[in-house]
Amino acid sequence: MSFLAGHWLWLYLLVAALLVAYIVVSARRRVYAARLSSTSVLASVLPRRPQWWRRHVPAALLLLTLAGLVFSLARPARAERVPRERATIILAIDVSNSMAATDIAPNRLEAAKQGAEAFVDQLPPRINLGLVSFAGSATVLVPASTDRESVRAGIRGLQLGPATAIGEGIFASLQAINTAGKRFSDAGQSPPPAAIVLLSDGETTRGRPNTQATDAARQAHVPVDTIAYGTSDGTLDVGGQEVPVPVNEQALNEIADQTEGSYHRAATGDELRSVYKGLGSSIGYRTEYREITTWFLGLSLALGFLAAASSLAFASRLP
Repeated sequence: MSFLAGHWLWLYLLVAALLVAYIVVSARRRVYAARLSSTSVLASVLPRRPQWWRRHVPAALLLLTLAGLVFSLARPARAERVPRERATIILAIDVSNSMAATDIAPNRLEAAKQGAEAFVDQLPPRINLGLVSFAGSATVLVPASTDRESVRAGIRGLQLGPATAIGEGIFASLQAINTAGKRFSDAGQSPPPAAIVLLSDGETTRGRPNTQATDAARQAHVPVDTIAYGTSDGTLDVGGQEVPVPVNEQALNEIADQTEGSYHRAATGDELRSVYKGLGSSIGYRTEYREITTWFLGLSLALGFLAAASSLAFASRLP
C-alpha cells in the first residue's frame, strides 16, 4: 500500500497528543477526586467494576475516528497490475549451432522454444509481438503484430545455423520496431514503447559488433533485456569431438547494461520459463495505484457514529 498524499500522515502526531492528553487528564481527575473525598464517599461515587470502562469507550472510538480520517486524508492506494494497451516487443532468439548442446534437455534450442511459447501465451493480447532469429545473420521471421499464432509457428520452425551475430540480431529487431512504429504513425498515432528480449548462449563471431548495436538501441531508446541461456559446461559434438560451448554471460550482461535493459541467466528449462514470466510481467503490464480512500472514510464515519452512540448511552451526552 502507498499514499498519494502522504504528507497528511503528520497529523497522527496530533492524534497521539490527544491520546496522551486524555490519559493525563483522566489520571489527574482520579487523583483529585481521591484527595477531596473520603474512602467511603469515593466508593459510593466512583463507578463499580466492570462499568469503569464505559467512560473510556467514547473517547477511544473518537480517537480511532480521527486516526481513520487522517489515514483517509493521506489517500491510501493499492498497487494493481494492469495490462499495457500498446507496446512492441521483439523476441530475438539465437539459433547458432551451439544451441544444439545437450547440457539442457533435450537441447538448448528445443528448451528455448518451449520457454518462448510460454512467454507468448502470457503477454496481454494487445501487445505487438514480433520474432527475430539470428545465427551468422539475422532474419525478421514475424513482423510485430497482435497475431500470436504467427509467432508460435515461427518459434516452432526455428532452425540451427552456423556462427553467431548478436549485433545483427539487435539491428534486425530495431528495424522491426521501426516498421511497426511507422504503421502507427500512418494511422495518426504516436509510436508505442518498445523493447527487445534477446536470448543467446554465445558471443558475436560475425557481423557488426555488439557495441555498435547497443549504441543504436540506446539512441532509439529501446532497452534490450538479455537472457544468457546454457551452462558453463556445455559441449557440442563436432566430427566426433566434444567442443566446449560455454555461455558468455559477460557479453550479454554488457548489452543489457548499456541499453538500460535487464540481464538474466537461465541454466535450465524451468529457469528460462521463470525468467520469461518475470519479463512478461515487467514488459506486458504496468503498475497503477488505485485509490481506496472511500473504504477508510466509511470506516471512520462508522466509528464516529459509534462514538456518539456510546457517549449518549453511557453519559447521556455527545463526546
